[in-house]
Amino acid sequence: MKVGLFFGSFNPVHVGHMIIANFMATQTDLDQVWMVVTPQNPHKTKASLANNYDRLQLVNLAIGDNKLLKSSDIEFTLPVPSYTIDTLTYLKEKFPTKEFVLIMGGDNLATLHKWKNYEKILEGHEIFVYKRPSYPLGELENHPKIHLFEAPLLQISSTQLRKNIKEGKSIRYLVTDEVHQYLEDNPIYLRM
Repeated sequence: MKVGLFFGSFNPVHVGHMIIANFMATQTDLDQVWMVVTPQNPHKTKASLANNYDRLQLVNLAIGDNKLLKSSDIEFTLPVPSYTIDTLTYLKEKFPTKEFVLIMGGDNLATLHKWKNYEKILEGHEIFVYKRPSYPLGELENHPKIHLFEAPLLQISSTQLRKNIKEGKSIRYLVTDEVHQYLEDNPIYLRM
């Protein structure tokens, strides 16, 4: 089974994330996409992060009954901050029959050479990259393990959604109905 790993803070998960996940699950040779909720990205501060399990619940709600997508809390038990190479190593040990592929935006590809043990990541894994307008892909664009895709993109950011929530502005239609209802019932971003 070929599994795409779509890492993210998903803080909160929005329809832009879901479009990319579904595109990769249905328009590539992946059998499934796992949305890996990251406890703490080494390049982001933890202050603005909602609780891990709230973010995992939001991803589960957004996925609903889509069998091609799955949430993953695999990094919750690993040391923080989360480094992709460590997660990949752990996943290979835990699921030896699965082939794991990374999914990332073009902005991340441009900085991949700064990641911990990025050479080992490229050595052992394909990377599916969705292009992002006005972001150069960097020196690894033509690497044989890099595959570029023109996924449909929306200009939505979790940062803007959190700001809207704090300001009492609507985020309806920017998140799935289930996520919207959960955030209405559980004001997790108003407590931060």
